[in-house]
Amino acid sequence: MSKPKENTKDSISIAITGSGGAGVMTAGNLLFEVAAKAGWYGLMVRSSGPQIRGGEAAALLRFSRTPVECLDDRFDVLIGIDWQNIHRFADEIPVDAASVMLGDPEQGEPPEVFAARGASYAPLPFKQMAKEIPGSWPNMIALGMGAGLCGLPLESVHAVLQKSLKKGGGEKMAANLAAADAGYAAAAKVQSVPRLAAGAASGADAKSRWLITGNQAAGFGAVRGGVRFCAAYPITPATEVLEWLAPALPKVGGTLVQAEDELASINMIIGASYGGVPALTATSGPGLSLMIEALGLAVAAEVPIVVVDVMRGGPSTGIPAKSEQSDVNIAVNGLHGDAPRLVVAPNSIADCVAATQWAVHLAEALQSPAIVLSDQYFGQTRAVVDPPADIGLVGDRLKASAGVDPYNRYAITDSGVSPMAIPGTPGTAYTADGLEHNARGLPSSQSGDHIRQLDKRAKKLANYDYGQRWADIEGAGEMAVVTFGSCTGAAREALARAAAEGIKARLVSLRLLSPAQPAGMAAALAGAKRVLVVEQNHTGQLYRYLRAEYDLPGEVRSFRHPGPLPMRPAEIHQQITEWSRS
Repeated sequence: MSKPKENTKDSISIAITGSGGAGVMTAGNLLFEVAAKAGWYGLMVRSSGPQIRGGEAAALLRFSRTPVECLDDRFDVLIGIDWQNIHRFADEIPVDAASVMLGDPEQGEPPEVFAARGASYAPLPFKQMAKEIPGSWPNMIALGMGAGLCGLPLESVHAVLQKSLKKGGGEKMAANLAAADAGYAAAAKVQSVPRLAAGAASGADAKSRWLITGNQAAGFGAVRGGVRFCAAYPITPATEVLEWLAPALPKVGGTLVQAEDELASINMIIGASYGGVPALTATSGPGLSLMIEALGLAVAAEVPIVVVDVMRGGPSTGIPAKSEQSDVNIAVNGLHGDAPRLVVAPNSIADCVAATQWAVHLAEALQSPAIVLSDQYFGQTRAVVDPPADIGLVGDRLKASAGVDPYNRYAITDSGVSPMAIPGTPGTAYTADGLEHNARGLPSSQSGDHIRQLDKRAKKLANYDYGQRWADIEGAGEMAVVTFGSCTGAAREALARAAAEGIKARLVSLRLLSPAQPAGMAAALAGAKRVLVVEQNHTGQLYRYLRAEYDLPGEVRSFRHPGPLPMRPAEIHQQITEWSRS
């Protein structure tokens, strides 16, 4: 008799939910660390309701033996420590007839919105099981259950828990190890849950991999790039950039100052940079709106600064804890007057390191403000990644020497970049403000001075050689998917599925949104007859920007939807297949 076919997949997705105080994020983070210790790749997206503190929460996890960059189309397992307000996550946690739901029968039946999708239900008395192990917590039952369902080794669970609970004393550790064991044993009784397909994990050795969020990666990239001053004002979902930099900067001789608001923070970094110190702040959409006037000052005065914008749902206060790529318009066009600036977008959590490092390098080299467009998905998602290579670029500005007479701060040069004096350099005093000026820096309303300075500021960005880093270009075919940021992972996975079906298409993931790169885009899209622009916002902001700045070939379509739902591989794959067959 032949053995029954094993139920395996290339990746497995699990969601853990519960009310405030249920320990959902603790269980999710520990399960994530267990998978990493076992040598798996993965990511964990955290989701919460609209409350400021407490309330319902969901940890959304995906594990694989190969790197993963996005959530899958559906979840294999949904663990409800309790069902309080879980209906608010109904759209974020798609389940189907092949999914399994586990919940405490004391909490009642699973919400109808999930049950109606056909997922099977296995009752698990979390609270009763925890009561039977004095000193244990229900979320540790959930941790063991999740690990068991995923097929993770129990010794990895023990190792992670022992490290996490070592400050809590022997009794606390023993109780919660027992709780995790109980959950792990209960998982063996649940049927039809897939396991990861056998095989060794690819990429770097498991011990060398990083467990990192995009916000932490952006902070690290800033330090690698040479940032030594940060002015901070907390805002969701960018605060972790600032929290990471607070202890990191002093280790390299830098400083972080908490400002009273966004206006103060950007003006502080302009002042620090004017004084010769590469400087950065991090914010989100509402904060970026407040910084616009000061960004214009940095353009006019040619002071290099970096602003990391971790985008969230908008407009106004919007949806602070959810992701949306809806700051494209304000980033590339949101200053009054003709005000060219740099806009860089990382295209993976790991790339938040290199993209931010590159932005610091560009800002310093071109004496221009640079905006880094990250988003909540990147910023607050934990991922297991191979260590990103150091791109070797450090901010280095062209400095004026002493004794130059006369010193023309805004002299017209072939590159458009003129030497910038560090205050205190003999003979180089000059005025740097928002008024239009002549080459010396003196205020001027003359048309000739205005035109020369406008040309200078535009020329230095337009003529700079950005190399191949401006975009990631992969694949070949008459159809091209053009995207940026956190849509890249889903688009890449969708294209892989299409390729398996014999559909040839290419990916162009933009890393440099501004200034536009018409020659590079023309080469990237050479021979393409169909261009699909993919983005996560309501009005197609990237699509409209591309149509304005580029001569795109053939037929061009926009596929977009706003947050809070992430872009998933299946929906992009559907667009590709339907269009290729039409």
